[in-house]
Amino acid sequence: MKRLPLAAVLAAFFVFLLMAVSVRQAVLMLVGVGMGAALAGARFGFTTGWRQLIEQKDPQGVAGQALLLALASLAALPLLGQFSELHAALGPPSVSLLVGAFVFGLTMQIADGCGSGTLYKAGLGVPLNMAILPLFALGSFLGSVHLDRWLALGQVAPVSFSAALGTAGALGLTLLLLALTLLGVRAWVGPGRAWLTRRWVIGALALAVLATLNLLLAGQPWGVVYGFGLWAAKASVALGLFDPAANAFWSQPGNAQRVTQTVLMDVTTITNVGILGGALWIAARNRTETRPLTGTQWAIGLLAGFVMGYSSRLAFGCNIGAMLSGISTGSLHGWLWVPLAFAGTLIGVRVRRRYQF
Repeated sequence: MKRLPLAAVLAAFFVFLLMAVSVRQAVLMLVGVGMGAALAGARFGFTTGWRQLIEQKDPQGVAGQALLLALASLAALPLLGQFSELHAALGPPSVSLLVGAFVFGLTMQIADGCGSGTLYKAGLGVPLNMAILPLFALGSFLGSVHLDRWLALGQVAPVSFSAALGTAGALGLTLLLLALTLLGVRAWVGPGRAWLTRRWVIGALALAVLATLNLLLAGQPWGVVYGFGLWAAKASVALGLFDPAANAFWSQPGNAQRVTQTVLMDVTTITNVGILGGALWIAARNRTETRPLTGTQWAIGLLAGFVMGYSSRLAFGCNIGAMLSGISTGSLHGWLWVPLAFAGTLIGVRVRRRYQF
């Protein structure tokens, strides 16, 4: 789509949200467009950054992500300490989290995209990611349906650094852990490496600002996975295939309300739609080249996309909801997610190489 008609469509959707839904949802859509443009324009790929670190000992992607985490934490933690109506992304340390993060890290490399990566690459017109999107949604929904069984295997209460240490202590601990992470990366890649380039810095700055705006507008940190699961849940209910009242996750008051109301009231859905729009805007200027996949590659990629969706719900989010939002709002579960997801990525990279993706 050309940029002018795309701009007209986005403007019309903005006005519709403004008039028919709420000012907040309309502005959040614009925030989502900015997120999609930043992700696609800077090629700020969480999946790619990890893969380049492993295969090429290139630290630029991971350094860019660390910069994003630091900037987002510097904004989010003081805001959470100042305004009680804002909520952190707290997930319970659990068997579900450990298994989900590991499997997610593995499958995101095969599918070549995490939650946000799948969205923006679908917007760029990458065929595999476009096909994965509905399977990711179905997997996320099924993960939510089974979540209570996974949590029954063992969990403890969510741990908030801010509650335990105060705002200053939580911020200091977060920045210390990020510094230690970069020291570990430095030991892995060795000397003489370029650490940051313009696109990673610009991407980190833009996404940190947009994530902060999302927190202020939505009252909660940026997320991606929930919106996917909600879409599939509403479709299942509409088809008479699912009773949310009989499920532990979807019978919770907030979730039950979102299933019954218009999807346009869901903040995650609105930013997800915006991300697609922002990526389309970038795609209208820069054509994305893709190589054709074999039947085997398609089958493995699509299966990985479905399992990635399922595991993302078990892990309480993806690289955005669990890592970025969890870590930047002082949740222990974000720091548990990262090493497990990276361990899965080590295997996922080998599987990807084996099937020549």
